[in-house]
Amino acid sequence: MTEIESNITSVNIEKGSVIIAMSGGVDSSVAAALLVNQGYKVMGITMKLWGYVDTGGNIVEESRCCSLDDIYNAKDVCAQLGIPHYTLDFSEKFRDTVITNFVDEYKHGRTPNPCIVCNTKIKWESLLDKVDELGFDYIATGHYANKVRDSESGQWMISKGKDSSKDQSYALWGVGQEALSRTLFPLGTLTKKEVRQMAAKSNLKSADTPESQEICFVPDDNYRRFLNEKYPDEVKDIPKGNFVDGSGKIMGQHEGIHQYTIGQRKGLGIATGERIFVNRIDVETNNIYVGSKEETLFSSFIVHKINLFTSLANLIGQKRDVMIRYNSDAKPARIFERENSELLVIFDSPQSAITPGQSAVFFQGDNVLGGGNIKSVILDEFAIKKDEGNIYAKS
Repeated sequence: MTEIESNITSVNIEKGSVIIAMSGGVDSSVAAALLVNQGYKVMGITMKLWGYVDTGGNIVEESRCCSLDDIYNAKDVCAQLGIPHYTLDFSEKFRDTVITNFVDEYKHGRTPNPCIVCNTKIKWESLLDKVDELGFDYIATGHYANKVRDSESGQWMISKGKDSSKDQSYALWGVGQEALSRTLFPLGTLTKKEVRQMAAKSNLKSADTPESQEICFVPDDNYRRFLNEKYPDEVKDIPKGNFVDGSGKIMGQHEGIHQYTIGQRKGLGIATGERIFVNRIDVETNNIYVGSKEETLFSSFIVHKINLFTSLANLIGQKRDVMIRYNSDAKPARIFERENSELLVIFDSPQSAITPGQSAVFFQGDNVLGGGNIKSVILDEFAIKKDEGNIYAKS
C-alpha cells in the first residue's frame, strides 16, 4: 500500500466521476491520486489560461503555472495513475474575464485580486460547464480547504483547511452553491508537508515542483510593467497627478493612479526623511494621499458584490471575524446592512491598508459565511452613528 493509499480522506457521498483541475504542481497531483484510490472515475484537465507572449515579464524566473513543463507534469502524473488527461484552452475566457477586470480595477484606483475572479469565473463556472458537457459528476481541485453543510440553512459552506499556513478558504468565497455542492477538496484534511511526503513516496513526477507565485500571468511580479507594456491603450490617458498629505499639501507628482496601491511605501519618489505610505486614492480629484503608517489605519468600510453561504441574519448585527487580505489574520468586526445590497463592516480596532478592490471574507470559527469586494473605507469615523440600537453609515 502506498502512502497515498493509506491516507484516504473520507467523503460522505456516493462515489462517482470526477474531473480534477491539474496545474502540474504537487497539490493537484496528490489530489488526483487520492481520488483514484478512493474509487472515483477520474479525468485530469489542465486549463491553459495564458501565454508569456501575451503577458511579457521575466520568463527565466517564471512561475510554473501554465508553462509547458506544468502541462507535461500533469500528463505524466495522469499516466502514472492510469487516468486520461486533456489540456483545454480557456485563454480567451481568462483574458476577457480575469485580465480585463485586473486592468479595469487598477484604472479606477482599486487593487484587484485576480485569483479570486479566476476561481469563481474560470476554475469553477467554466470548468463545471465542461464537467456537464462530458457527463461527469464532480469537480475537484488541490486547494487546501474543506466544505461543510450548514445544519440550519442546508447550504454548503467553505471551511478552513487543516494546514493554517496554506489555508485557501479566503480565496473561495465567490464559489456559488451549485458549484460548491459538486466540488471535492481531497487535500482539506492534509498539511503541505504531508502532501509533499505522499508525492515523494508515490514517486509522482511533480513531487518537487516549486510553489507558484500569486499573480500567475504577471511572471515578473511587476504589475506596473504589465499594464504599461501590454495594455498601453487602456492606461495611456490616465493623467499624472499630485501626492498630497492629510492637510492637502502637495508632496510630489504621481505617474497615474493605476501604478499605486493602498499601503504602498516604495517607489513613491518622495523624500521627506520619514517613511510615508499611500493611504487613499481619490479618483475624482486624481490625488493620491500619503502619510504615516498610522494614517493608513481605518476601522470602517463598505462591502459590495456579496456572495453568502449562510443567511443574512447570521451576519447582520453580529460580530464575526473578517479577513481583508490573503495570509492575514481575521479580526473581529460588527457587520450591518446598508442599501443596495451592501454591508458596513466596523472592526473592533483600526486595521492597516483596507484596500478597495480586495476581498473581505466573513468567518465564524473555521467556516466562511461569505464575502465580497471592498468598495470604500469610511473616511470620517464620526459619520457612523447609533440610532435606537442600530448602526448606519452616512452616505
